[in-house]
Amino acid sequence: MGLQDGNGASTYIIQTQEEEIKRIALELHEGISQNLYSLYTGLGFLETGIEEPRMKSYVKEMATLMERTIQEVRLLSVELYPNTLTTLGLISALKSYSKLYTSTFGILINVESSGVEKVMSERKSMAVFRVCQEALINIAKYADATNATIRFTWEEKSVKIQIEDYGKGFDVIEVMKRNEFTGIAAMKERMVLAGGKCHVTSELAKGTTVSIILPIQ
Repeated sequence: MGLQDGNGASTYIIQTQEEEIKRIALELHEGISQNLYSLYTGLGFLETGIEEPRMKSYVKEMATLMERTIQEVRLLSVELYPNTLTTLGLISALKSYSKLYTSTFGILINVESSGVEKVMSERKSMAVFRVCQEALINIAKYADATNATIRFTWEEKSVKIQIEDYGKGFDVIEVMKRNEFTGIAAMKERMVLAGGKCHVTSELAKGTTVSIILPIQ
């Protein structure tokens, strides 16, 4: 199998996986999340009718747990498939994801965009979203950072993206030698299959930058 054939097979596999992931995400969002919210409002109604202090406190704790669970399910749903990607665009989808990400991990994400946002195919938009998502998850796991920035620069025929954190950084060459941070390889492969490039730089005590360039057409 040649390189072109291999890329075609990988692209097909990723697209098939994305379709199944989308189905599961919609079920989480439209089914499970809605059911949990109904239970949450029901607990709130019960709390107002209970007078015994210990039982009232217990129901309140259950409602708090339910609220946190709803938030986690919403984040999981957006992680699996951002339903605003095709309706509102890539920037809006990432901003929505970033809000849920911040509420879950406590890391503030600033999404910046310069130039006019261009319409990309869903496949390319999803590839960028997945790389940004992987970069943010790595920040939460390894960077020990309190904030990060996703910066888009839109040009006529391409878009440049930088995901920067201000955490502890790492030795990229050493990490690649030890085959750690497998997400780096996944990010690079996604961009290659989408027709773009992904490069990771990092410096100890100064943070990490993931740089992407992707042709729009």
